[in-house]
This record gives sequence, structure tokens and C-alpha cells, in this order.
Amino acid sequence: MSSIIYNSNFAGFVSGTIYQGNIKGICVPGLNCYSCPGAIGACPLGSLQSALGELRFKLPLYIVGTLVVFGTMLGRAICAFLCPFGLIQELLYKVPSPKIKKNIWTRRLSWLKYAVLIVFVIGLPIYHVIQSSVSVPAFCKYICPAGTLTAGIPLVVMNSDLQAIIGALFMSVFMYRPFCRFLCPLGAIYSFFNRIRTDGHYR
Repeated sequence: MSSIIYNSNFAGFVSGTIYQGNIKGICVPGLNCYSCPGAIGACPLGSLQSALGELRFKLPLYIVGTLVVFGTMLGRAICAFLCPFGLIQELLYKVPSPKIKKNIWTRRLSWLKYAVLIVFVIGLPIYHVIQSSVSVPAFCKYICPAGTLTAGIPLVVMNSDLQAIIGALFMSVFMYRPFCRFLCPLGAIYSFFNRIRTDGHYR
């Protein structure tokens, strides 16, 4: 349902044009590719990387504040109900197959998403701005499957790199939500708010 709401500019899928209305600058809680023809809101990670490119001129207060509000008010509910990739992975996990259960290695791998956050969402965009004055949305470009699934599906057949990203999602057949658990930096950000209630007390 969240994917339908985030991408409710259905005319864009027909015309192949990207929605540029006033609400496009408003962040949705979960991952959603800005370049999807149906997208009516901005992805918080894409917005954060873009904002980091403007650090010389202004601080990314809007996007940081938005993430704090989402994390404090909604917390884990975002990953459970408001991010389209959770549903996609859960459906794939229902495919009958041998399953990889949680173990010491999967628990260790769960720390990888924090490295993805530091390196791809924060580090590389800032590095490129310093080197060339141009911000590169490294997470969106190299890791995030949102663009592949919603904005670039017609290109998958022609592009082996995109096929590799799609293929990685099929790990979900054997493992419960691997992208969320091991790679998603948005989940890493929201995890900082897991123990905080909206009344300011810890759970």
C-alpha cells in the first residue's frame, strides 16, 4: 500500500515523465526513488545526499529534522509498514525453499548497514563535493534497489548491472528481509530511535 501511495502519479507511468509538483520536495518515510515516474514525494536518503552537496552554503536542517520526526513518532513502524521493500522481501521469503535462520554471522552482518550509512550516504557525497564541487548520490547510484524496481524496470533487461541488483533481492527467498537487515542505511538511522517514545522516555 505504501508503494502505491508514494507512487500515485499514475499518469507518469503512461507518459514516462517525472512528477515535478509542489509536494515532490516533501520526504516520505520509506525508500522511494525520486526518478520514478509515479513518485509524488522525495526519498529521505536521496534528499540527505543532495543536501550534503550544499553543505558549503547551508546545513541540511530540513532533512535531518524530518528524519528525527519520523524516527521519534513512527520508529520501527516505518520499516514494518511504510517502506515498500519490506513487503517485497516478505513475499519473496514465502517462496518454498531452504531458509537461512538467524545466527551469529547474520547478527554480525547486521552492522553492515551502519557502514553503508557512513560510507555511501554521508562519506562519498561529501568527498565528491570536496573534490569536484559536485555531489554524487552514491547510495542511490550503487546500492539502492528502489530506482531499479520503480524507475528503471524497463532498463533491467538491457543492463547487466541492474540485473545484478535485482538478483540480490532474490536472497529474500532464502533469508528474511536481507536488504533491511544488512544494507539499508535508512533502517540504520531509524534504529537510533527504537528505544525512544514520543514522550521522551526510553522503553
